[in-house]
Amino acid sequence: MKRIFLPLLASGLLALTSCGDANKTADTAGTDSNMANTPAAGADTTAMDAMSDTTAAGSGTAMGDANGPTGPHKDDNEFMMTAAHSDQNEIQQSKMALAKGVTGMAKEMANKMIADHTKSTADLKKIAAKKGITLPTDMDTEHKAMAPAMEKLSGKDFEAKYLSQMQADHQKTANTMMAHEKMTQDADLKAFIGKTLPVVQQHLGMAQKGNEMKM
Repeated sequence: MKRIFLPLLASGLLALTSCGDANKTADTAGTDSNMANTPAAGADTTAMDAMSDTTAAGSGTAMGDANGPTGPHKDDNEFMMTAAHSDQNEIQQSKMALAKGVTGMAKEMANKMIADHTKSTADLKKIAAKKGITLPTDMDTEHKAMAPAMEKLSGKDFEAKYLSQMQADHQKTANTMMAHEKMTQDADLKAFIGKTLPVVQQHLGMAQKGNEMKM
């Protein structure tokens, strides 16, 4: 009996030891898995910061997103060219909108775009004339290219596209103005931006509201 009992006892002890080792291995694996998802102390977080910045850059606000896209503005002359094109983009797209008989927020926006951007064009022309610069009087290449596709739309489809484009355009214009205001040393342009930027931001807010109503 003793000879039978001792082997059985030994087997039981081996089984318990094996089970304990298995549990320990599983616990270690779980810990390793969690550590793999947790940055080590002192680790370089540049990549995560970059992801955070990218996320922030994608969320525009009515005040403009300082990290968002801007038009070219390497110097004052190029900024004025960009600003003149921006005015024409909004004026001519808005004239198209009225010709297509848009209603509600889209109609209100179109009328305001024509009035306000015509005024900013006049203000910018005075500055350009002092500096001997001839400003463009048409849309930029990008907006000329998209015009035929917009012309084919009608009704609610056109209104949705128009409001969406107004939001994108004014976000870019607001960003461009904020960036150039910090860059330029020209008093006339600083004054122009100071006067025009709040209007552009108001337009951006209107476009955002119109797009939210369409959802």
